[in-house]
Amino acid sequence: MALRSAPLAAYTAKRDFAATPEPKGQAGRARGNRFCVQKHDARRLHFDLRLELDGVLKSWAVTRGPSLVPGNKRLAVHTEDHPLEYLTFEGVIPKDEYGGGTMILWDQGRWMPVGDPHKAYAKGHLEFVLDGQRLKGRWHLVRMRAKPRETKEQSLLIKAEDEHAREPGDPELVDTGTTSVLSGRTNADLAAVGDIRKDHRKREQAAEGSNKRTFELSRVTGARKGLLRPFLEPSLATLADKAPDGDEWIHEIKFDGYRLQARIEGSTVKLLTRKGLDWTARLKPIADALRSLKLGSALIDGELVVEDETGVSSFVALQADLKAGRANRMAFYAFDLLYADGYDLSEAPLLERKTLLSALLDDAPAGGVLRYSAHIERDGDAMIRHACRLGLEGIVSKRKDKPYIGGRSLHWQKTKCSHRQEFVVAGYVPSTTAQKALGSLVLGIHEKGRLVHVGRVGTGFSAALARDLWHELEPLKRPTSPFGHRLSPDASRNVRWVKPILVAEVELRGWTSDGLLRHASFKGLREDKDPSEVVRETKAWPATGGSRSHSHAITLTHPDRVFWPDTGLTKLGLADYYADIADWILPHIAARPLALVRCPSGTDKACFFQKHSWNAMSSLVHCQSVAGDEVLFVEDLDGLLALVQSGVLEIHPWGSTLRDIERPDRITMDLDPAEDVPWSVLIEAAFEVRERLRHVRLESFVKTTGGKGLHVVTPLKPKAGWDETKAFAQSLAEDMAGDSPDRYVATMAKRARKGRIFIDYLRNGRGATAVAAYSTRARSGASVSTPLAWDELSASIRPNHFTVDNLPTRLAHMKTDPWADLGRADLGRADQVLPESQKLRRRHRSR
Repeated sequence: MALRSAPLAAYTAKRDFAATPEPKGQAGRARGNRFCVQKHDARRLHFDLRLELDGVLKSWAVTRGPSLVPGNKRLAVHTEDHPLEYLTFEGVIPKDEYGGGTMILWDQGRWMPVGDPHKAYAKGHLEFVLDGQRLKGRWHLVRMRAKPRETKEQSLLIKAEDEHAREPGDPELVDTGTTSVLSGRTNADLAAVGDIRKDHRKREQAAEGSNKRTFELSRVTGARKGLLRPFLEPSLATLADKAPDGDEWIHEIKFDGYRLQARIEGSTVKLLTRKGLDWTARLKPIADALRSLKLGSALIDGELVVEDETGVSSFVALQADLKAGRANRMAFYAFDLLYADGYDLSEAPLLERKTLLSALLDDAPAGGVLRYSAHIERDGDAMIRHACRLGLEGIVSKRKDKPYIGGRSLHWQKTKCSHRQEFVVAGYVPSTTAQKALGSLVLGIHEKGRLVHVGRVGTGFSAALARDLWHELEPLKRPTSPFGHRLSPDASRNVRWVKPILVAEVELRGWTSDGLLRHASFKGLREDKDPSEVVRETKAWPATGGSRSHSHAITLTHPDRVFWPDTGLTKLGLADYYADIADWILPHIAARPLALVRCPSGTDKACFFQKHSWNAMSSLVHCQSVAGDEVLFVEDLDGLLALVQSGVLEIHPWGSTLRDIERPDRITMDLDPAEDVPWSVLIEAAFEVRERLRHVRLESFVKTTGGKGLHVVTPLKPKAGWDETKAFAQSLAEDMAGDSPDRYVATMAKRARKGRIFIDYLRNGRGATAVAAYSTRARSGASVSTPLAWDELSASIRPNHFTVDNLPTRLAHMKTDPWADLGRADLGRADQVLPESQKLRRRHRSR
């Protein structure tokens, strides 16, 4: 395809602009990555997808319209380039003209190409992310090979698996969304009106006016003239067991941050917290960005967040930045517009308010500090399912037809993936490993006018935070317990009581039978919450992780010792994590020789590789002699927790079991990218390894390493020896490097790896190891090596995306284990590995 030959010549040649209301236009300068979809009822009903590229709109006619079900292929016929003015076009094209029929603007927004869009367009495989009012997430547009006598280029439009995907059998978006996002009209409405060229031109001029508002404020349902209020009580969501469904609901991702109200009056901007506190001075970059929009006046509701490198909002990171006075990582996600240019919009329907808000933010730079909180309509169940699989906090569902109501109501409902709530701080226990630092907080909630004890939280405090909290709590000490009932000696042991005026946010796995917190982790103090309002969440909270208890198995000394200073994860927190996910990790480490990474004093102190026994090693960690060499192994959760007690932060098993130690039962291909290799290229490499293995009838599975790479793991029937298995892995690596020397390298030499992926086959020799599935890593963030389904491998999940903090949430909402078939012996014929390796090498060398 020629990208720049005769721009719009074909478009112009097919139209009589004296007869059609379509814009004549001309090729413009490349301005951005906008897209639109028009529902076009011409000779046959179809949907026109248009992507802005090189100053024109690349266009495809999609029969039956886009499908949100991954794997559903929709035919997309390539048509002529269209002018940029078509981004806002809708109208009636006369019957006798080219494309005659009604056309509404069905969707619009931004598209983000994955990789170089020009190369992808020329190659015939565009991969991109859509952020529209209806279509969202990752998509593929794949050109098909032309058949004889075909005159038009044909492609397939396919939705990728992500949080915006739907399940087979779910309602199709093209069936539920029938109106224009510009005018609210249907194709039938336009057909009844007839020629609407003048009406279209009027709307087009309005769209190009001040702030690009989609509607005139005076015409918005429920809008009324009024003064800009100093502050409006925020609308709060009610906790729900299940996301509501129905045409009247929209659904947004729940952010893990602080609620903010942006009040704009000319050049004066104020950022107000949920309690009405003025944080403008603390958040200067956000205030400056809002001021640069040059709005007359506005009141915008949203959330202040800090996102980690995977794009997930983190309350812990936000707390740290606020404490340090940093604002460079913060972003403001706007999700509601309550006032604009003299009009109070709080009585307007939510969907109209969000449409106006989207238009207001249209000039905000993509990826900047001001961002629009997008939504999907209907199908909250699919959205919460995908949010939970990504380890997010949850979603907020809102009635799209309702006004803004201050306080808590059923018009807004929150569905959580993880169990969080606020608790009153009633006391603290000093650290046993550091001076002037706390080891745990004693927490309570209000019930029937009394403060009731609910247990302690002893992990989630970084070393610095533990010291800061100690200094903050010391002046609040009081001689007696603030609880309205007497505590047991165990519950009150070593506690220093404080005035109950601080509120802590805590994540927990559930409640014990006697009403105490189970596996709780501290997230931060809430400056925006009143302690008198803290009560137990009204909905039932079933346990989200395993129900195992480790208290009877092994005694943890210094349970408040911080292993990961950056996150505050303690020895107790790590033990809780493994107790929760024991059923997931034990199949990958039990009764296998192990190499261990021990950091007895935490990741900021000395760490070392341990292959043999050590002094004071627990009897729950076993030794066995193999060919005169000692190997270590564990058999159950007790042994796993004994490793925690000894400061083991990484577990690396052999590729064989103790039962048949000289014949491996899995191959691990370690894809280790140089720092400058894009994540998308690493994903392609993993899929290439998978396809090459399939050529020799070997199935494979993929997991993140918790670092910066990926592991492709192949199960084997244990028949071949180590030498044969390693030779097969080496041949695979060398063939990939030989075929694509600019992308892959099969040597460890650092100088040869710049810009390339090192395919590490050495993990498959006798005594070599690879980090276990579900093992933590001794790296910042307490990341975890995590198995994925192949269709999850996408831009939304990075190698260090899953951590001790969010992985239990993912596992609790997994309907199936992505590695459930790993143990099937028929997947890998190890007795044929070496012969197939030789065939593989010959086949690729003959190309």
